[in-house]
Amino acid sequence: MLNSLGLVSAPTIWSSSSLSSSKNFTTQIARNNCFARQLPIVRACGSGHLLRHHLVSSRISMNRRVKHNSPISAVLTDDNTTMTSMEDDIENIGILDTDQGLEPFKEHFRYRMSRYVDQKMQFEKYEGGLEEFAKGYLKFGFNREDGGIVYREWAPAAQEAQLIGDFNGWDGSNHKMEKNQFGVWSITIPDSGGKPAIPHGSRVKFQFKHGNGIWVDRIPAWIKYATVDPTKFAAPYDGVYWEPPHAERYEFKYPRPPKPNAPRIYEAHVGMSSSEPRVNSYREFADDVLPRIRENNYNTVQLMAVMEHSYYASFGYHVTNFFAASSRSGTPEDLKYLIDKAHSLGLRVLMDVVHSHASNNVTDGLNGFDVGQSSQESYFHTGNRGYHMLWDSRLFNYANWEVLRFLLSNLRWWIEEFKFDGFRFDGVTSMLYHHHGINMPFTGNYNEYFSEATDVDAVVYLMLANCLVHNILPDATVIAEDVSGMPGIGLPVSMGGIGFDYRLAMAIPDRWIDYLKNKKDEEWSMKEISWSLTNRRYTEKCVAYAESHDQAIVGDKTIAFLLMDQEMYSGMSSLTAACPTVERGIALHKMIHFITMALGGEGYLNFMGNEFGHPEWIDFPREGNGWSYEKCRRQWNLVDTDYLKYKFMNAFDRAMNMLDDKFSFLASTKQIVSSTNEEDKVIVFERGDLVFVFNFHPENTYEGYKVGCDLPGKYSVALDSDAWEFGGHGRVAHDADHFTSPEGIPGVPETNFNNRPNSFKVLSPPRTCVVYYRVEESQENHNNIESFNVQGTLVADILAEQENLEPSTTMEADVLAKPDNPKEPATIENDVDDVSLRKIGDLGAEEIVEGASDD
Repeated sequence: MLNSLGLVSAPTIWSSSSLSSSKNFTTQIARNNCFARQLPIVRACGSGHLLRHHLVSSRISMNRRVKHNSPISAVLTDDNTTMTSMEDDIENIGILDTDQGLEPFKEHFRYRMSRYVDQKMQFEKYEGGLEEFAKGYLKFGFNREDGGIVYREWAPAAQEAQLIGDFNGWDGSNHKMEKNQFGVWSITIPDSGGKPAIPHGSRVKFQFKHGNGIWVDRIPAWIKYATVDPTKFAAPYDGVYWEPPHAERYEFKYPRPPKPNAPRIYEAHVGMSSSEPRVNSYREFADDVLPRIRENNYNTVQLMAVMEHSYYASFGYHVTNFFAASSRSGTPEDLKYLIDKAHSLGLRVLMDVVHSHASNNVTDGLNGFDVGQSSQESYFHTGNRGYHMLWDSRLFNYANWEVLRFLLSNLRWWIEEFKFDGFRFDGVTSMLYHHHGINMPFTGNYNEYFSEATDVDAVVYLMLANCLVHNILPDATVIAEDVSGMPGIGLPVSMGGIGFDYRLAMAIPDRWIDYLKNKKDEEWSMKEISWSLTNRRYTEKCVAYAESHDQAIVGDKTIAFLLMDQEMYSGMSSLTAACPTVERGIALHKMIHFITMALGGEGYLNFMGNEFGHPEWIDFPREGNGWSYEKCRRQWNLVDTDYLKYKFMNAFDRAMNMLDDKFSFLASTKQIVSSTNEEDKVIVFERGDLVFVFNFHPENTYEGYKVGCDLPGKYSVALDSDAWEFGGHGRVAHDADHFTSPEGIPGVPETNFNNRPNSFKVLSPPRTCVVYYRVEESQENHNNIESFNVQGTLVADILAEQENLEPSTTMEADVLAKPDNPKEPATIENDVDDVSLRKIGDLGAEEIVEGASDD
């Protein structure tokens, strides 16, 4: 019974996480055990694939074994007749085949893979497998069993415990809990008169006595809803028993949308999504904001601040209650309505999950459970290892059995209960290293990733997490927020990777901010821009972005505000000609976002409002601003007002996404930069079968500008940032045909034009970007779109969607108030004076990184 519930003892699973202390251990593993063969690049990380067919163990040194009361020593003693020797199999770790530079770190990969597999086999032995282990929410916290409510809580250091709440007048003398040998407290409360003894929506708390004989109250760790009295300043949160009657439970109506070839992600914060200075609700977001996202052709929504956090200004990153949806925006049923509405619109929904740390809040959060506990008895490490000095938060003990249950079950809970389609893992850099990336200038030297500084406990947890998510939801999308660029983070676990689908390309926005703040236009380097956008490991996918919420928080500015600043208060009328500042600002805003999307990764992300150039910064209500919501909202009226220029940036954002819809260039592995001309300030590249021409020169128009291409034939305009519909001047003719000419000797690249076998000539106005597609001779549809009229189709679709967008209810002249205080490796080919080739990702780390970044 205890093993089936997973109620096993919870001391630290591994005594060390540094590689140096494990060298003898890994040597012994190499002698005595078989290892996983290299598997295809698929998410084959379940026990049926990796464990049963590729790894069984005959002997593991006992000093690394969990000291359970049960005989764990037998956990890996399967029939030896099914084994192969580790000496043969260890050589086939897939990640080593993708990058020979990792060969010196084979021992590291052997060690962490052995740890990962050992842990999975323990789950098989004692919990029925990883997937069953991650159903902890069906046993812990509050659950209905056999005509009553059963409450279980892991608190091994507690001396006594009882359940208190509205249901018993906050007197727990009649509801004392019992503790088993594994530190799990439980109580069964039978129904009364056919009704639950604890009414739905009533307040509850876990009360326990620690070693000093003092009783403390804490919100149950697995609570599914937590609320606060809004009329009381700094009021503590209350755990709420959530079991709505069937008539009040939201029933999902729509299936999950299929996984797109490339995610186009709209990062959003529900609370600050209202145009009014207040906290918005899940249902209002669903009804008012989701249609906007769909109209702009995004296919994925990434929701921030879903997990309950007592401090609103933490942006949702100091989580207090991991299984509870933030009550500020409504109930759990309201959140389900939002996700189902998104699915009905064809939008997938990712959750910003925070497993890198937890709030230091003792009253409301998980931190309150570690009173008098050691690391073996707590969710967190003790001492310095359990505290993040920059974030003022607690750090999980990822080697603890019950911590693994809590976090892995948390992932399954959000997928199963709320139908999320995946996760963006926050603060992964902090998890990967004991130094958390603090004051660590990652340079790309592989010793920075695989050393004593690597927190293998956390690495193994992330491997387990990605394996779990992809096993229970094969089409899930999981993204890592990692600034270090650790090799293998975006490769399957079966190859020795950590298992994420994508990594955020976090150096790209740093480059743009540096340019906008510190460099004149004529100082912008085309080679440097191209390098920043393509500096990634070609086997590991990235999500690119020019700006996210990070670049808009208080103390900084959005790209639009950096470009136009005070002119955004007076110069955005479309009824008059734009001043030079606004002219430049809108043009560069479109170019920066588009080249980031087209060249920076295999996915794209935009933060809510930046698609139309939302000005200013984000400042959550706090003591420093008088608890104001003025800058904790989104001014949708700016884009809805027809006589303002914000609509032009929004229309171009929509067209960018539509272009990918029609040509799927983001998912293409063909990416070739043929020219980065510093004098002309022009970048020319191919993505898929499209040819992109970006002219960053502030003044020069180039007539008959020669651009290289791969395939011969006729090319036409697919998208033009200078079109009237996007606030441009309409200087590029969309009905012109561009016929190619052969270049050099066929099959001899060095004789070609910029290493391209063909070329054609274009008109390239200053500060514009134009995309060309190849017109098939048969005039067949390209992705069901008439190939000879792509630009016209894009514009027609945009105008049609604009008509469906409800206009603003206010048409005031002073719309914006002035503030009080102003699969094959992609190939890069350089321009004609440098024809050397390099693979994307020659460096493992990103540039301009001086330390881990997080919220």
